[in-house]
Amino acid sequence: MPFGFELIKKDRSTGARLGKITTPHGEVDTPAFMPVGTQGTVKALRPDDLSACGAQMILGNTYHLYLRPGHDLIGKMGGLHSFMNWPGPILTDSGGFQVFSLGALRKILPDGVRFRSHIDGSLHMLTPAKAIEIQEALGSDIMMCLDECTPYPATRRQTLDSLTLTTKWAALCREAKKNDHQALFGIVQGGMFMDLRRQSLEELVRLDFDGYALGGVSVGEPKDQMYAVTSEIAPLLPASRPRYLMGVGTPADIVHGVSCGIDLFDCVMPTRCARHGLLFTNKEKIVIKNARWREDTAPLDETCDCYTCKNFSRGYLRHLYVAGEILAMILNTLHNIRFYMRLMENIREALRRDDFAAFQKDFQNQEIF
Repeated sequence: MPFGFELIKKDRSTGARLGKITTPHGEVDTPAFMPVGTQGTVKALRPDDLSACGAQMILGNTYHLYLRPGHDLIGKMGGLHSFMNWPGPILTDSGGFQVFSLGALRKILPDGVRFRSHIDGSLHMLTPAKAIEIQEALGSDIMMCLDECTPYPATRRQTLDSLTLTTKWAALCREAKKNDHQALFGIVQGGMFMDLRRQSLEELVRLDFDGYALGGVSVGEPKDQMYAVTSEIAPLLPASRPRYLMGVGTPADIVHGVSCGIDLFDCVMPTRCARHGLLFTNKEKIVIKNARWREDTAPLDETCDCYTCKNFSRGYLRHLYVAGEILAMILNTLHNIRFYMRLMENIREALRRDDFAAFQKDFQNQEIF
């Protein structure tokens, strides 16, 4: 099944879109949220748990899988789908953001990024061609171009230099791509400068990618600036291709992104928060370790249909978390992932009903997220 994107419906009063992505490993109804499977696993969950939660596509991390166990090994074992026994679509990032996060352990060069492994200090070079080589060995359905993630804050000169390098690397990634069955997305950079964002987009569109992402957001900038970039640039992304907002985010961030026309999201927030005992519900955010839940017999969220909410009380979940039991991580993550999947399902249903604007207004009035 070749890669493709169908725009089914556009909301009449916002930029929100209902669509469908087709991949060799199945279809994805959009807007969609991708749980993050950094090292070939979404932490604390089995693949069938993800399916039961409603996850359609997951994200794999090129940097981490390259360092351990190595893309050559994963390729020999049939690719990432086979290796982790996930039958659905997979998107892999390029590793650029993780290398960006290494700080003093990396040096950006014209041809790529030289860095030392955070695991053993070994020296590596990640070039555009290498990023594609790794992702092709992983066998993901969607690959990302290597980009330089512009830091915040950054001067206009720094941002322009970063943008120029990102465009150069995108072209080299395009040239290096060998597998026709894997899609390749370009990443729009430009920091907080709207004209540079438009320049980046125009340069990438000329390279004709299968989809386009907004990168360099959620890197420490104030939320109003992130929202401004998304509001102005997302509607300019090609309407016939999937639009991906990288590393975002909170439920409120996602609803805003959808209103701007974004189709794909990813973030570690639901899994990371679960491991730290912060659980999302439709009424409030619950810090499960708090003593107020010690004798609470109610489920986390009476409106939730996840395994956790159907079988366990807040009091029991608090006990597991305070006792440091592994089951706490599992049950908490199941709930938070299902919460995010239900959010996306409700968004898509509102779009089908031509009722997204009302959904967004009601969501914003909750003031929970």
